[in-house]
Amino acid sequence: MLPGPHGRKEEEKFIMARITVEDCIKKVPSRFALVRITAQRARQLLKGAKPHLKSNNKIIVTALREIAAGDVSVNKDSIDE
Repeated sequence: MLPGPHGRKEEEKFIMARITVEDCIKKVPSRFALVRITAQRARQLLKGAKPHLKSNNKIIVTALREIAAGDVSVNKDSIDE
């Protein structure tokens, strides 16, 4: 196979993180709550918390994937803070 414009074979294309608000909003009460919960979980991951899912994505995407999968529990008190 011929290399693409960046010297990679066509088979070696990057895979984009496909996570949408619609995937996550089913698990949380509102978009505002989604932002708060995602930010909170991303901070936990930055501080060294172990991810619930295997992911090679950036921390924010990993947090969103965990929320969409239902691996992050939503505590009403943490949303209202």
